[in-house]
Amino acid sequence: MKPAAIEGFFATLKAANPTPVTELEYSSVFELLCAVLLSAQATDISVNKATRRLFPVANTPQKILALGQEGLEGYIKTIGLFRSKARHLLQTCQILIERHGGQVPRTREALEALPGVGRKTANVVLNVAFGEATMAVDTHLFRLANRTGLAPGKTPLEVEHKLLQRVPPAYLVDAHHWLVLHGRYVCQARKPLCWQCGVSQFCDFTSKTAPPR
Repeated sequence: MKPAAIEGFFATLKAANPTPVTELEYSSVFELLCAVLLSAQATDISVNKATRRLFPVANTPQKILALGQEGLEGYIKTIGLFRSKARHLLQTCQILIERHGGQVPRTREALEALPGVGRKTANVVLNVAFGEATMAVDTHLFRLANRTGLAPGKTPLEVEHKLLQRVPPAYLVDAHHWLVLHGRYVCQARKPLCWQCGVSQFCDFTSKTAPPR
């Protein structure tokens, strides 16, 4: 995808959704960290169902720790890999209390040192909570970046670096949200919904698959 097409691509996404937000439900930076940690290999819908029960009872590191492994599992057992996620979240809460005064740190290094928090999770927290121009490459972003020609790459890290280089600065902070939502609802894995795509005119995939005139 050429620079002019990239500009048009994001200008169109912005016009359709000027202030995109994550679909995970949260009311504090700690709740966001918990939700993103729980969302690995799970849908935002399933995470939201669990946290609607969990957060009214435990929404601080101290309260999560007070639940213990079994108690926490009871709230998140509908989410995939809930046992390991509960263990990681409890370990993370302990570290937040011991090393960060119970607060979520604002640096990538400190975030990635938390159990269950990888680069993608750290990028989401840095972007959503702290407004940093990061690119959390999940399956949707990886697929969309390659399919459209926006930022082709063989690994999520390669795609992340290319996106940071190719997305115009004016769109960088919100780009992650636009791409996730577009990949989730329009540029879907099995069959992209090109006939209802607002940015198909800029897409390399559409130009390759369009019938000859």
